[in-house]
Amino acid sequence: MADTPSKKDLEEHRQRVRDRFALTGGDDFRDYELLELMLFGVLPRVDTKPIAKELIARFRTLDGVIGAPREQLMAVHRIGPAVATHIKAIHRILVAVEREPLAVRPVLGSWSAVLGYLKRLLAEETEEQVRVLYLDRRLRLIADEVQGRGTIDQAAIYPREVARRALELRAASVILAHNHPTGDPSPSRQDIAMTKEVIAALQPLGVTVHDHVIVGRDGTRSMKALGLI
Repeated sequence: MADTPSKKDLEEHRQRVRDRFALTGGDDFRDYELLELMLFGVLPRVDTKPIAKELIARFRTLDGVIGAPREQLMAVHRIGPAVATHIKAIHRILVAVEREPLAVRPVLGSWSAVLGYLKRLLAEETEEQVRVLYLDRRLRLIADEVQGRGTIDQAAIYPREVARRALELRAASVILAHNHPTGDPSPSRQDIAMTKEVIAALQPLGVTVHDHVIVGRDGTRSMKALGLI
């Protein structure tokens, strides 16, 4: 086992990392080095390099680390509540950044941004959840709300509740989205049936269901692109 670095060695190493980042902007940094740097502020007296390497080894990618559930992060050695909260705050910042364009530009004209936002939001969730993106007449995002949460293999959604919220928000259309924690985003028979129920509930109100996007770690699937709606 490697010796624990002294306080002086640790401070000198951290300064070298900071100086290098300032010089290069992080272009030459490996993923674990970016995590190491990020952890400096919340673990001021700890060697964060082995922690960063363990995070990458466990969650595979930076996206996997940032999106990992809080309880899974805290299973990593030296990751306590404060560090887990810090990482999850970064995740929410990234979600907010990806959401911003959807509120000012028509979402159907920037579909890749929609998919990126939903994947960032849902891909690493361990519990299935259904979300509804409510859009105005110019196809801009009004609200994104959780409609239902479930077990690892099912989540409840209530078509009448979606209809009620659409009326309250004066939404002209919606996009449905939910995740498959198993990783495979292929739609199930239940997914197809649930989507048709929501379409039937919204149709009398003149509210269009543009798509139902299913998200998994293995990617996303559009039920519209698959010809299912």
